[in-house]
Amino acid sequence: MNEHARIFVAGRRGLVGSAILRKLEEAGHDCLLTATREQLDLRDQAAVHYWFRANRPEYVFLAAGTVGGILANSTRPAEFIYDNMMIHATVVHASHLFGVKKLLYLGSSCIYPRECEQPMTESMLLTAPLEPTNEPYAIAKIAGIKLCQAYRRQYGCNFISAMPTNLYGPNDNFDLTSSHVLPALIRKFHDARLEGRKEVVVWGTGRPRRELLHVDDLADACLFLMTHYEDESHVNVGTGEDLTIHELASMVREVVYPDAVVIFDASKPDGSPRKLLDVSRLHSRGWRHRIDLRTGIEQTYRWFLEHHDVARLVAGAAAHQHAAATES
Repeated sequence: MNEHARIFVAGRRGLVGSAILRKLEEAGHDCLLTATREQLDLRDQAAVHYWFRANRPEYVFLAAGTVGGILANSTRPAEFIYDNMMIHATVVHASHLFGVKKLLYLGSSCIYPRECEQPMTESMLLTAPLEPTNEPYAIAKIAGIKLCQAYRRQYGCNFISAMPTNLYGPNDNFDLTSSHVLPALIRKFHDARLEGRKEVVVWGTGRPRRELLHVDDLADACLFLMTHYEDESHVNVGTGEDLTIHELASMVREVVYPDAVVIFDASKPDGSPRKLLDVSRLHSRGWRHRIDLRTGIEQTYRWFLEHHDVARLVAGAAAHQHAAATES
């Protein structure tokens, strides 16, 4: 991508899309295309065709979608499968019709089987049943991978896919009913500190293990892949390191509210027991993450404090309007 290329970032207000925009701006790209949710509903094929015809993007980062943690996935399965499948389909098809030079589709590590051998290599896709708590979302994400591969095979489109691990960072969703584990933990400890409560309840047993990647590292990996990756197979993006939810909660407690006591509620679901990505393919091409987890949590909490009112508004919008579903 040269610095004047027309680049469309789908999902610009989300955690990933906003980070990709920041990284593109830092790299000197000066023709970045975006659209508000009101301007473009990515679930509407006709609207997406019209937008692509008018704006003619040369490169596309497909980071839009409906996302959330265990609770959101469990209570809104129809939204998670419909919104994501429609968004992927409309953008990929329009990218083919209007001559996009290269598209990067972003999935999720939940595409791999629940009882997957660890760490999870790209070849383990579709080898066993998925985690039930997020199966609709995972199926939509798998469909996105297969969609890109099908367009490559039939039409010769240069569409690639990357599967990030669990993400966190600026512009995350901190709503307790729809967020992922790390922003939810930050919010829980923060609220407890403000309210003077000593006990902080965390869902599950604390035994599952999770890998976490700062979203700025993912954005850096996305630009790297746009330049250095051409394969049909999806590629994992992560740190290659994980820790237990218990260890993660303890780390967040130390940063946010050291006096708190963590209580695990084993009556709540754990989700997948472990989701560690094998990132050897990406490492072999010369990319590695730079932000360690403790530093990333400190940076994210500082962002939360600086944007606390905004963060609450974003959280409320996510909970009540599910804005990420149609955000472009």
